[in-house]
Amino acid sequence: MKHSLQLKLGQHLTLTPQLQQSIRLLQLSTLELNQELEQILQDNPLLEREGEDEDDAGLAVAEAPAHTAEAEAQNTEPSQSESSESDPVTAQDDSDWNDYSSAGSNDEDSDYEQGSAAGSTLREHLLDQLIVSPLTLRDRTLVATLIDDLDDSGFLTQPLEDITASLQDEIDELDPQEVETALKHLQNMDPTGVGARNLAECLILQLRALPPDTPARDVAMRLTAHYLDLLAARDVGKLKKVLGINDTVLHAARTLILSLNPRPGAIFGADETRYVIPDVYVRKVKGMWIASLNADAMPKLRVNRVYADILARHRESGGGQLATQLQEARWLIKSVQQRFDTILRVSQAIVDRQKQFFEHGDVAMHPLVLREIADTVELHESTISRVTTQKFMMTPRGLYELKYFFGSHVATDSGGACSSTAIRALIKQLIAAESGKKPLSDGQLAEVLSQQGIVVARRTVAKYRETLRIPPANMRRAL
Repeated sequence: MKHSLQLKLGQHLTLTPQLQQSIRLLQLSTLELNQELEQILQDNPLLEREGEDEDDAGLAVAEAPAHTAEAEAQNTEPSQSESSESDPVTAQDDSDWNDYSSAGSNDEDSDYEQGSAAGSTLREHLLDQLIVSPLTLRDRTLVATLIDDLDDSGFLTQPLEDITASLQDEIDELDPQEVETALKHLQNMDPTGVGARNLAECLILQLRALPPDTPARDVAMRLTAHYLDLLAARDVGKLKKVLGINDTVLHAARTLILSLNPRPGAIFGADETRYVIPDVYVRKVKGMWIASLNADAMPKLRVNRVYADILARHRESGGGQLATQLQEARWLIKSVQQRFDTILRVSQAIVDRQKQFFEHGDVAMHPLVLREIADTVELHESTISRVTTQKFMMTPRGLYELKYFFGSHVATDSGGACSSTAIRALIKQLIAAESGKKPLSDGQLAEVLSQQGIVVARRTVAKYRETLRIPPANMRRAL
């Protein structure tokens, strides 16, 4: 009861420093907790890790984003052999022609490799080529200036006129034609397509670099130069008319364009990989789904016996700072243990509520709100919110943040409720099975769901579809 009272943080309580520390520990992810403990261990000689020679090599680390079933492949538990049904959160696999409506898109779901090339940045890669080029010092200076104006995707961010004007005071008698020539030199560098001023120019540079006898190359260049908006809108009839081609040629040109890289600079200097540590594992034991703490992720702390013995022998003198540090060490050890105990209690409560999810996947997810778990474990909703943020659960279906299991509900004809997660999964399944020639509109999807007893408005279907990053029906129509 004392444990529950301490963690009912939504009530108006006077928070002691110790209670504030408990709240903070609940908010931290396991990685952040271990990082903070390293500093505390340096500052407090009364606190130490059990077995100082142990390192973090045993931590079960999975790469983020955390809502990917592929993370199961990194699970250190060999007993989890059940296959992953689908990614909890994923983008539509089919290419989204919306990406081609603007240059330098920041779509993180691009099909192109996002890892850094040989560990270098785009700028370093281009400057390395510039150093060994046969250009004059003046031309190299101009090309280097253009390189500095490239964005992460490899696109030129400023008009040539503005760049020329900014260089007038630095380079004597600068002719705008020299800057144009410098741009040509840049656009001949690797990766092909770098230095483009818009998406169409980027794709055309790559098409020009292909052998002249490449099938549909010329049609693809015309299409890219003048009708990229029609291709993005999948206006097949108008494309065939303005280009004077048939379905076969149009399909070949589209396939060729899809093989190009709309972000040639993105393979360099990608964002640093983020990692998460699963706090709990979920396994099926004798027909029951059981949550257990990841022992490797739990900091093993203890009071340093040497300093504690010294303090005990000089207890009559009060001990001063050591006495305070001993109290802090004991409280921290207790708080860390309490943190993981709370995570386990909440995790098991979630597992008990979502048994069908573990059996059948997203389509069987039940509606769940923080209040239900709070009532079950006798904690405040704010505590449940803290516990489920940046805490992760490794399951046979993949790695999930605890928050993933909560969601709103939609009424059913039978008077029950269906989880929004389950509805999104159903929408994804329906779209995956639709005809490419006649994709389902949002209204049609709502009708199909209604036939299954799920009452949902067209605009709600549209919202769920957008959260899945699935384009509308007209963008999914096969060419």
